[in-house]
Amino acid sequence: MAFDDVSAQLSGIVAITVTPFAEDGAIDEKAYGAIVDRMVEGGIGVVTPNGNTSEFYALSEQETQKAVSITAEVVAGRATIIAGVGHDVHTAVKAARYADAAGASGIMIHQPVHPYVSLDGWVEYHRRIASEVPELSVILYVRNPRIGGAQIAQLKDACPNVVGVKYAVPDPVRFASVSRDAGYDRLVWVAGLAELSAPGYFATGATGFTSGLANVAPEISVQMFNSLKNGEFGAAMELWEFIRPFEEMRAANESANNVSVVKEALAQLGLCRRDIRPPSHPLSEKDRAKVGDLLAMWSLK
Repeated sequence: MAFDDVSAQLSGIVAITVTPFAEDGAIDEKAYGAIVDRMVEGGIGVVTPNGNTSEFYALSEQETQKAVSITAEVVAGRATIIAGVGHDVHTAVKAARYADAAGASGIMIHQPVHPYVSLDGWVEYHRRIASEVPELSVILYVRNPRIGGAQIAQLKDACPNVVGVKYAVPDPVRFASVSRDAGYDRLVWVAGLAELSAPGYFATGATGFTSGLANVAPEISVQMFNSLKNGEFGAAMELWEFIRPFEEMRAANESANNVSVVKEALAQLGLCRRDIRPPSHPLSEKDRAKVGDLLAMWSLK
Protein backbone atom coordinates (compact mmCIF):
# COMPACT_ATOMS: atom_id res chain seq x y z
CA MET A 1 0.00 0.00 0.00
CA ALA A 2 1.34 3.43 -0.94
CA PHE A 3 2.29 5.87 1.82
CA ASP A 4 -0.56 8.21 0.84
CA ASP A 5 -3.06 5.38 1.11
CA VAL A 6 -1.86 4.49 4.60
CA SER A 7 -2.00 8.15 5.60
CA ALA A 8 -5.61 8.32 4.45
CA GLN A 9 -6.50 5.28 6.53
CA LEU A 10 -4.80 6.71 9.62
CA SER A 11 -7.32 9.56 9.49
CA GLY A 12 -9.82 7.23 11.09
CA ILE A 13 -9.96 4.72 13.92
CA VAL A 14 -6.72 2.89 14.70
CA ALA A 15 -7.88 -0.12 16.70
CA ILE A 16 -5.38 -1.79 19.02
CA THR A 17 -6.17 -5.47 19.42
CA VAL A 18 -6.25 -7.39 22.66
CA THR A 19 -4.33 -10.67 22.76
CA PRO A 20 -6.66 -13.40 24.07
CA PHE A 21 -5.07 -16.25 26.00
CA ALA A 22 -6.29 -19.84 26.18
CA GLU A 23 -6.51 -21.86 29.38
CA ASP A 24 -2.97 -23.16 28.85
CA GLY A 25 -1.62 -19.60 28.58
CA ALA A 26 -0.96 -19.67 24.82
CA ILE A 27 -2.59 -17.22 22.42
CA ASP A 28 -6.18 -18.26 21.74
CA GLU A 29 -5.98 -18.08 17.97
CA LYS A 30 -9.69 -18.70 17.37
CA ALA A 31 -10.78 -16.00 19.80
CA TYR A 32 -8.16 -13.60 18.43
CA GLY A 33 -9.39 -14.07 14.89
CA ALA A 34 -13.03 -13.66 15.87
CA ILE A 35 -12.34 -10.37 17.69
CA VAL A 36 -10.37 -8.97 14.74
CA ASP A 37 -13.07 -10.02 12.27
CA ARG A 38 -15.74 -8.43 14.46
CA MET A 39 -13.83 -5.14 14.49
CA VAL A 40 -13.37 -5.05 10.73
CA GLU A 41 -16.99 -5.98 10.12
CA GLY A 42 -17.91 -3.19 12.51
CA GLY A 43 -16.23 -0.61 10.28
CA ILE A 44 -12.68 -0.37 11.66
CA GLY A 45 -10.20 0.65 8.95
CA VAL A 46 -6.84 0.19 10.72
CA VAL A 47 -5.95 -2.78 12.91
CA THR A 48 -2.83 -2.73 15.08
CA PRO A 49 -1.62 -5.99 16.60
CA ASN A 50 1.08 -5.76 19.27
CA GLY A 51 0.12 -2.41 20.73
CA ASN A 52 -0.07 -1.69 24.44
CA THR A 53 -3.66 -2.96 24.61
CA SER A 54 -2.21 -6.15 23.11
CA GLU A 55 0.09 -6.54 26.18
CA PHE A 56 3.06 -6.05 23.86
CA TYR A 57 5.68 -6.12 26.59
CA ALA A 58 4.31 -9.36 28.01
CA LEU A 59 4.51 -11.23 24.68
CA SER A 60 7.39 -13.28 23.35
CA GLU A 61 8.85 -12.70 19.89
CA GLN A 62 7.07 -15.80 18.62
CA GLU A 63 3.77 -14.58 20.04
CA THR A 64 4.07 -11.16 18.42
CA GLN A 65 4.70 -12.90 15.12
CA LYS A 66 1.69 -15.13 15.66
CA ALA A 67 -0.47 -12.08 16.37
CA VAL A 68 0.60 -10.41 13.13
CA SER A 69 0.02 -13.58 11.12
CA ILE A 70 -3.47 -14.14 12.53
CA THR A 71 -4.39 -10.51 11.95
CA ALA A 72 -3.23 -10.62 8.34
CA GLU A 73 -5.06 -13.87 7.66
CA VAL A 74 -8.33 -12.64 9.14
CA VAL A 75 -8.23 -9.10 7.75
CA ALA A 76 -7.50 -10.43 4.25
CA GLY A 77 -7.21 -7.00 2.68
CA ARG A 78 -10.34 -5.53 4.27
CA ALA A 79 -8.40 -3.10 6.48
CA THR A 80 -4.91 -1.66 6.86
CA ILE A 81 -2.56 -3.48 9.23
CA ILE A 82 -0.06 -1.46 11.26
CA ALA A 83 2.05 -3.74 13.47
CA GLY A 84 3.53 -2.58 16.75
CA VAL A 85 7.30 -3.03 17.08
CA GLY A 86 9.81 -2.03 19.74
CA HIS A 87 12.55 -3.08 22.18
CA ASP A 88 16.11 -2.75 20.83
CA VAL A 89 16.73 -1.63 17.25
CA HIS A 90 17.62 -5.11 15.96
CA THR A 91 14.47 -6.66 17.47
CA ALA A 92 12.28 -3.86 16.13
CA VAL A 93 13.70 -4.18 12.62
CA LYS A 94 13.29 -7.95 12.66
CA ALA A 95 9.66 -7.56 13.74
CA ALA A 96 9.08 -4.92 11.06
CA ARG A 97 10.41 -7.20 8.34
CA TYR A 98 8.24 -10.05 9.59
CA ALA A 99 5.19 -7.77 9.51
CA ASP A 100 6.06 -6.65 5.98
CA ALA A 101 6.31 -10.25 4.78
CA ALA A 102 3.01 -11.11 6.47
CA GLY A 103 1.16 -8.32 4.68
CA ALA A 104 1.25 -5.33 7.03
CA SER A 105 1.37 -1.90 5.41
CA GLY A 106 3.22 -0.20 8.21
CA ILE A 107 4.64 -0.30 11.71
CA MET A 108 4.02 1.67 14.87
CA ILE A 109 7.25 2.09 16.83
CA HIS A 110 6.65 1.97 20.57
CA GLN A 111 8.09 4.70 22.75
CA PRO A 112 11.60 3.48 23.73
CA VAL A 113 11.57 1.79 27.14
CA HIS A 114 14.88 3.02 28.55
CA PRO A 115 15.73 5.01 31.68
CA TYR A 116 17.96 7.40 29.72
CA VAL A 117 16.44 8.91 26.58
CA SER A 118 18.16 11.90 24.98
CA LEU A 119 16.38 13.86 22.28
CA ASP A 120 19.09 13.07 19.71
CA GLY A 121 19.01 9.43 20.78
CA TRP A 122 15.24 9.32 20.31
CA VAL A 123 15.65 10.57 16.74
CA GLU A 124 18.45 8.11 16.02
CA TYR A 125 16.52 5.14 17.44
CA HIS A 126 13.59 5.77 15.14
CA ARG A 127 15.78 6.71 12.18
CA ARG A 128 17.63 3.41 12.32
CA ILE A 129 14.43 1.39 12.39
CA ALA A 130 12.61 3.39 9.71
CA SER A 131 15.57 3.42 7.33
CA GLU A 132 15.82 -0.38 7.44
CA VAL A 133 12.26 -0.79 6.12
CA PRO A 134 11.84 2.04 3.58
CA GLU A 135 8.94 0.24 1.93
CA LEU A 136 6.82 0.36 5.11
CA SER A 137 4.89 3.32 6.45
CA VAL A 138 6.11 4.27 9.92
CA ILE A 139 4.00 5.72 12.70
CA LEU A 140 5.72 7.24 15.73
CA TYR A 141 4.24 6.55 19.16
CA VAL A 142 4.99 9.62 21.28
CA ARG A 143 4.32 9.37 25.02
CA ASN A 144 7.20 11.53 26.23
CA PRO A 145 6.34 15.25 26.52
CA ARG A 146 10.00 16.12 25.98
CA ILE A 147 9.74 15.04 22.36
CA GLY A 148 9.01 18.19 20.39
CA GLY A 149 8.25 19.25 16.88
CA ALA A 150 11.94 19.76 16.09
CA GLN A 151 12.75 16.10 16.73
CA ILE A 152 9.79 14.86 14.71
CA ALA A 153 10.62 17.18 11.82
CA GLN A 154 14.24 16.04 11.86
CA LEU A 155 13.13 12.43 11.67
CA LYS A 156 10.67 13.16 8.87
CA ASP A 157 13.44 14.88 6.88
CA ALA A 158 15.65 11.80 7.25
CA CYS A 159 12.94 9.18 6.62
CA PRO A 160 10.21 9.92 4.06
CA ASN A 161 8.37 6.74 5.13
CA VAL A 162 7.52 8.33 8.49
CA VAL A 163 3.91 9.24 7.77
CA GLY A 164 2.14 9.70 11.08
CA VAL A 165 2.31 10.33 14.80
CA LYS A 166 0.27 8.62 17.50
CA TYR A 167 0.42 11.36 20.11
CA ALA A 168 -0.29 10.06 23.62
CA VAL A 169 0.82 12.92 25.85
CA PRO A 170 -2.26 13.99 27.88
CA ASP A 171 -2.00 17.65 26.92
CA PRO A 172 -3.92 18.94 23.88
CA VAL A 173 -2.12 22.29 24.04
CA ARG A 174 1.25 20.55 23.85
CA PHE A 175 -0.11 18.44 21.00
CA ALA A 176 -1.17 21.54 19.07
CA SER A 177 2.27 23.09 19.51
CA VAL A 178 4.25 19.95 18.65
CA SER A 179 2.20 19.20 15.53
CA ARG A 180 2.64 22.74 14.21
CA ASP A 181 6.34 22.86 15.05
CA ALA A 182 6.87 19.54 13.26
CA GLY A 183 4.96 20.70 10.18
CA TYR A 184 1.28 19.90 10.64
CA ASP A 185 0.61 19.11 6.97
CA ARG A 186 3.62 16.77 6.64
CA LEU A 187 2.17 14.02 8.84
CA VAL A 188 -1.09 12.46 9.97
CA TRP A 189 -1.81 13.22 13.63
CA VAL A 190 -3.60 10.52 15.61
CA ALA A 191 -5.00 11.12 19.10
CA GLY A 192 -3.23 8.35 20.97
CA LEU A 193 -5.27 8.27 24.17
CA ALA A 194 -8.41 6.78 22.64
CA GLU A 195 -11.99 8.06 22.70
CA LEU A 196 -11.70 9.92 26.00
CA SER A 197 -9.19 12.38 24.52
CA ALA A 198 -10.40 12.35 20.92
CA PRO A 199 -12.71 15.42 20.96
CA GLY A 200 -10.07 17.65 22.55
CA TYR A 201 -7.37 16.50 20.16
CA PHE A 202 -9.61 16.76 17.09
CA ALA A 203 -10.32 20.35 18.09
CA THR A 204 -6.58 21.06 17.84
CA GLY A 205 -5.82 19.10 14.67
CA ALA A 206 -5.98 15.33 15.08
CA THR A 207 -7.72 13.47 12.26
CA GLY A 208 -7.78 9.98 13.77
CA PHE A 209 -7.79 8.31 17.16
CA THR A 210 -6.68 5.02 18.67
CA SER A 211 -9.17 2.68 20.29
CA GLY A 212 -9.24 -0.29 22.62
CA LEU A 213 -13.01 0.08 22.96
CA ALA A 214 -13.24 -1.05 19.33
CA ASN A 215 -12.53 -4.60 20.53
CA VAL A 216 -15.79 -4.46 22.51
CA ALA A 217 -18.09 -2.06 20.67
CA PRO A 218 -16.66 -1.00 17.30
CA GLU A 219 -19.94 0.61 16.29
CA ILE A 220 -19.66 3.16 19.11
CA SER A 221 -16.11 4.06 18.08
CA VAL A 222 -17.23 4.49 14.47
CA GLN A 223 -20.13 6.72 15.51
CA MET A 224 -17.79 8.95 17.50
CA PHE A 225 -15.30 9.19 14.64
CA ASN A 226 -18.01 10.10 12.13
CA SER A 227 -19.29 12.83 14.45
CA LEU A 228 -15.81 14.28 14.90
CA LYS A 229 -14.98 14.02 11.20
CA ASN A 230 -18.16 15.93 10.35
CA GLY A 231 -17.50 18.60 12.98
CA GLU A 232 -20.51 17.52 15.03
CA PHE A 233 -18.88 18.02 18.42
CA GLY A 234 -22.19 18.05 20.28
CA ALA A 235 -23.00 14.56 19.02
CA ALA A 236 -19.44 13.42 19.70
CA MET A 237 -19.66 14.63 23.28
CA GLU A 238 -22.92 12.76 23.82
CA LEU A 239 -21.09 9.58 22.84
CA TRP A 240 -18.13 10.66 24.96
CA GLU A 241 -20.40 10.88 28.01
CA PHE A 242 -21.94 7.52 27.12
CA ILE A 243 -18.59 5.70 27.17
CA ARG A 244 -16.83 7.85 29.77
CA PRO A 245 -17.33 5.46 32.74
CA PHE A 246 -15.75 2.60 30.77
CA GLU A 247 -12.80 4.65 29.58
CA GLU A 248 -12.28 6.20 33.02
CA MET A 249 -12.06 2.69 34.49
CA ARG A 250 -9.31 1.99 31.99
CA ALA A 251 -7.46 5.23 32.73
CA ALA A 252 -7.65 5.08 36.54
CA ASN A 253 -4.51 4.60 38.66
CA GLU A 254 -2.13 5.36 35.79
CA SER A 255 -4.05 2.97 33.50
CA ALA A 256 -3.40 0.00 35.80
CA ASN A 257 -6.50 -1.82 34.52
CA ASN A 258 -6.44 -0.49 30.97
CA VAL A 259 -6.39 -3.90 29.32
CA SER A 260 -8.11 -5.75 32.15
CA VAL A 261 -11.30 -3.72 31.64
CA VAL A 262 -11.39 -4.50 27.92
CA LYS A 263 -10.75 -8.20 28.46
CA GLU A 264 -13.38 -8.35 31.19
CA ALA A 265 -15.94 -6.88 28.81
CA LEU A 266 -14.98 -9.36 26.12
CA ALA A 267 -15.19 -12.23 28.61
CA GLN A 268 -18.68 -11.20 29.66
CA LEU A 269 -19.67 -11.10 26.00
CA GLY A 270 -18.30 -14.63 25.56
CA LEU A 271 -15.60 -13.55 23.11
CA CYS A 272 -12.48 -14.53 25.05
CA ARG A 273 -11.17 -15.38 28.50
CA ARG A 274 -10.39 -12.57 30.95
CA ASP A 275 -6.84 -13.92 31.49
CA ILE A 276 -4.17 -11.25 31.56
CA ARG A 277 -0.43 -11.40 32.18
CA PRO A 278 1.56 -9.64 34.90
CA PRO A 279 2.26 -6.86 35.62
CA SER A 280 -1.42 -6.31 34.75
CA HIS A 281 -4.02 -8.07 36.89
CA PRO A 282 -7.64 -9.24 36.50
CA LEU A 283 -10.37 -7.00 37.87
CA SER A 284 -11.91 -7.32 41.30
CA GLU A 285 -15.44 -8.70 41.59
CA LYS A 286 -16.69 -5.18 42.24
CA ASP A 287 -15.14 -3.84 39.05
CA ARG A 288 -16.36 -6.85 37.08
CA ALA A 289 -19.88 -5.95 38.13
CA LYS A 290 -19.32 -2.35 36.99
CA VAL A 291 -18.25 -3.58 33.56
CA GLY A 292 -21.34 -5.77 33.38
CA ASP A 293 -23.58 -2.81 34.20
CA LEU A 294 -21.97 -0.77 31.43
CA LEU A 295 -22.42 -3.53 28.86
CA ALA A 296 -26.07 -3.75 29.83
CA MET A 297 -26.42 0.02 29.47
CA TRP A 298 -24.93 -0.27 25.98
CA SER A 299 -27.44 -3.05 25.17
CA LEU A 300 -24.59 -5.46 24.48
CA LYS A 301 -25.50 -7.85 27.28
